[in-house]
Amino acid sequence: MLNQEVKNRINYARDVLVGKIPDPKAQVEQITTALIYKFMDDMDRQAIELGGNPTFFVDELQEFSWRKLLSPELSGRQRWELYTRALEAFARSPIIPSIFRTIFKDAFLPYKDSETLNLFLKVINEFSYDHSEDLGNAYEYLLSILGSQGDAGQFRTPRHIIDFIVEVVDPDKNERILDPACGTAGFLISSYKHILRKYSSNYDPQKFDLFHSQDDALDAYSVEVQKNGNFKGDLLTPDERKQLARNIVGYDISPDMVRLSLVNMYLHGFHTPQIYEYDTLTYEDKWNEIFDVILANPPFMSPKGGIRPHSRFQIQANRSEVLFVDYIAEHLTINGRAGIIVPEGIIFQSAKAYKTLRKNLVENWGLFAVVSLPPGIFNPYSGVKTSILFLDRSRAKRTDEILFVKVENDGFDLGAQRRKIDKNDLPEAYRILKKWQKGEKEESPLALWVKKGKLAENGEYNLTGDRYRVVEEKRKHQKWPMVRLGEVCKIIRGITFSKKDQIEIENDNTVRVATTKAAQENGIVEKDLYYVKKEFVTDEEKLLRDKDILISTANSLNLLGRTTFVRNINYKCSFGAFMTLIRITNDKVLPEYIYYQLNSSKSKDYFLKVANTTTNISNLSHNDLKNLQIPLPPLEVQQEIVAEIEGYQKIIDGCRQVIDAWKPDVETYLDEELKIYLAEHPEKQEELSEGWPMVKLGEVCEKLFAGGDVPEEYSKIKNEYYNIPIYTNGIGEKSLYGYTNIIKVNKECITISARGTIGYSQVRKEPFYPAIRLIVVIPLKDLIDVYFLKYVIDKINIGSTGNTIPQLTVPMIKDISIPLPPLEVQSRIVDKIESERKVIDSLREMVKTYEEKIKRVIDRVWGEE
Repeated sequence: MLNQEVKNRINYARDVLVGKIPDPKAQVEQITTALIYKFMDDMDRQAIELGGNPTFFVDELQEFSWRKLLSPELSGRQRWELYTRALEAFARSPIIPSIFRTIFKDAFLPYKDSETLNLFLKVINEFSYDHSEDLGNAYEYLLSILGSQGDAGQFRTPRHIIDFIVEVVDPDKNERILDPACGTAGFLISSYKHILRKYSSNYDPQKFDLFHSQDDALDAYSVEVQKNGNFKGDLLTPDERKQLARNIVGYDISPDMVRLSLVNMYLHGFHTPQIYEYDTLTYEDKWNEIFDVILANPPFMSPKGGIRPHSRFQIQANRSEVLFVDYIAEHLTINGRAGIIVPEGIIFQSAKAYKTLRKNLVENWGLFAVVSLPPGIFNPYSGVKTSILFLDRSRAKRTDEILFVKVENDGFDLGAQRRKIDKNDLPEAYRILKKWQKGEKEESPLALWVKKGKLAENGEYNLTGDRYRVVEEKRKHQKWPMVRLGEVCKIIRGITFSKKDQIEIENDNTVRVATTKAAQENGIVEKDLYYVKKEFVTDEEKLLRDKDILISTANSLNLLGRTTFVRNINYKCSFGAFMTLIRITNDKVLPEYIYYQLNSSKSKDYFLKVANTTTNISNLSHNDLKNLQIPLPPLEVQQEIVAEIEGYQKIIDGCRQVIDAWKPDVETYLDEELKIYLAEHPEKQEELSEGWPMVKLGEVCEKLFAGGDVPEEYSKIKNEYYNIPIYTNGIGEKSLYGYTNIIKVNKECITISARGTIGYSQVRKEPFYPAIRLIVVIPLKDLIDVYFLKYVIDKINIGSTGNTIPQLTVPMIKDISIPLPPLEVQSRIVDKIESERKVIDSLREMVKTYEEKIKRVIDRVWGEE
């Protein structure tokens, strides 16, 4: 058990260093070096107390003993020099064991401030070496810094995910265990502690629950690996313990990671850890070694130009994630097992190497389950989407199905701090997987079993569980026969051209091109079409025809699948490569019917689930588009459906036309109210002869300021601890950045976007935290109504004060002139505008009502009333 005192001591050591060493990884390395230095001295003292001889600080190393280093007789400068010489001596001295020489290899002190060193060594002196589990837990806590505040060249695997994988794979005492990209040795230590627990006399499998043993962890970084109580492995014989230590092996390409792994293993009781500095993908020295269990979270990133592996891999590739999975699969024994964390590319990428890899996994390498993890598992330094591949060569031979499990919550929120939450799918996922290992199925919304033959159907071997879940759900409710889109439509690719190929003025040798900018939901916007030479259109099929359907197949995820129905096309026009054309080829199918099906929530859900998403763009493959299944009623039924939908759509279009055209007419109301006011107050005729008095906006504000940086600690998800919204520039919900516990504004105010959505304003009444690119205006309530001020700001259209202005600033906002009628006049104007707004809101509700009617029409086709 790791107590708070030890945590505080580690945190204090970092606080001492942070002024000289801001990088968390470098802090960890300095603390590691100093701890091992101190522990070497502790071990010498223990040996002397037991009547033995010291083994470290002897002969030429005597002058470097910890006691001499901390001697009060040394000046700060002398201590700095002694410490520096000691690190150099430890790295090359044959007196100390090789593990320690490796730990001190390339170690150095990166600052010359003796006062900082004195404070730092004083903190380290409070640690002492013993053989308890606490020391290993303390070091694991130190390593958690790499997960919460930076990385060490790889993504540090969350310890609760490591434990989950180890529990499922279940390594045993006589098995050889490997992590070929071991990082800080998390998988190896979890496996070791898992085996100790299995062979402890006080272990009761019926009572022990690993998933609830971490209930006191406040966030994902404070999870202790295999926090399993006082399990000492007392049922293991001395020989079995020695063999277990030899069986657990780790490789890593990074000397820094090897050093951290060695220390971590040593502090967990391994006196000669089997950790090797080894490039798994390019070295061949250990290629012939095989293992019963392999556990890994290999690096996802490949260097520029790719990896240059040797020729012994079955899969010819230069991507590290492909090669690591290949390596693991090829180095398992005949009944070997593995748990591998992989990025989403392994799951669905259509490149040849990825498809070949998936085919081998399914058909030859023992894949028996795929667990999809939430996309924020590696927050805060990566939102990369990952899955776990579980291989069990023995189990896979006995089934023709693969289990897909979808984990949506892992017990921690997906914000930067990964705070603990109540929702946790891992225990249920574990039960499902363990039963499946025995050949039993536990029905659950998280689980789906898919035949291997189904995975192989189109040669993709796609391992995205949701795509098969969609098909299964459709089959449950279908009313009309189902057809694949590719059976009734032709799928045509767009043309490729670059910006330099665009021509400014149309001529006889040009053709128009629609890109995603021009192809909108309500049709093609002619002014946004481009011109290119006719030679780019190599096939007449790539020219648009009436009743064609354009669909966006490369876009941001929220716009993926957006469709355009082509009507009244009386000019030659092609379309860009980020879109795909769908042309009906079956006279039993109405193009309008297909268009409405593509716009349905059913199709949108399918597109989201099969999308191949990279950092900022999502792609919909032509195969996936062809494989979209839709119900196909008879032609006359399609005609009835289209007629009903189009009737509803006309109402929606009419409502939207009014909604889009409406803008609060502040100027007219100001003029009307001025006439009324002067009729009631004739004595004001001369004073108000030129209209309402004008004032600078800054004169009617209590405060007017710009937002600041996002707080260091915040969450993307609202929870009990972080519940104050952080707003930045953006329209509506897009302005919400996350949540904090800091209140910066607690008064009714207006926020104005300073960049991007420049000039967009919004009234805010609840407490919030304004971030960058946002200006806050807190009006003086006794002078101006907050809503009146908003309408005036909107009417002025401050975002369009000049094309050369890149952003709005506080001085610019303060200097804007605005009319200032009396408060009662402002109030009447606001009431009139709000009355109009109620009508507009009712039209918005009507749009929702008729959109729901369209949805019900589509649902009826699917057999869902």
